[in-house]
Amino acid sequence: MRGRDASFATESYGWTIIPIGVDYDRGVVIALPTKGTAMKQIQADLWQTGTESPFPGLTTHAYLLHREAGNVLFYNTSLVEDIEAMSGLGGVAWQLLSHRDELGSSLQGIRTRYGARLGGHVAERQDFAHYLVPDLLFERREMIVDGIEVIPVPGHSPGSVCFVVTSITGLRYLFTGDTLFLGGNGLWRAGFIPGHNSEEDRQQIAESLQLLVDLAPDLVIGSAFATAPGWQKICAADWPAMVAQARKALLAGG
Repeated sequence: MRGRDASFATESYGWTIIPIGVDYDRGVVIALPTKGTAMKQIQADLWQTGTESPFPGLTTHAYLLHREAGNVLFYNTSLVEDIEAMSGLGGVAWQLLSHRDELGSSLQGIRTRYGARLGGHVAERQDFAHYLVPDLLFERREMIVDGIEVIPVPGHSPGSVCFVVTSITGLRYLFTGDTLFLGGNGLWRAGFIPGHNSEEDRQQIAESLQLLVDLAPDLVIGSAFATAPGWQKICAADWPAMVAQARKALLAGG
């Protein structure tokens, strides 16, 4: 089972079976039934929260990554059942946001429930302060928590970042936030929002995308998306062309 896709969540009598541990050598899954949660295991060490739509046209998920040093929650969720279900998966040691659009009152709830520390970009410190003061501020490309690399990619917002992490399975995960998202046609698109972003932002996003070309991810995971699911397993060799296509469409006005 090591290194292969795993999806162990099942439905039974209205309960969702949520794994809380995996013995990869024996192929044993330890599961906890949690009523009402929409969390779904999408990789051996990665869980996706239920779908949220903060307003029409925007759909989001958050993702809980199991790490021996403490679980990491990427992005944000306001789904109370899912936040509570994380207790059966080992809780949340860190919550890392890709940009200010993920801010919300649930940050305090996750902090209160699990003692989670919060990370975000220094350029958006004032936005964070309306909800919760970050414990960790990103400023440059660097390794931060438990082997996770943060890459500043300004454009969609001043403090947008991506995260890169190597899974326990050996797969390379890229969390793109809203800098890249899966469009309705199944292609990755740049997170340029007409009426929200300026033409200067368009050029900045195009420059930021160049930083992602050589990352060679196996799994790409957006925050917002226009199609389900909001993540895609890819051939790493195809990634440069996928980024180039998104960049070309962005500069063409798409």
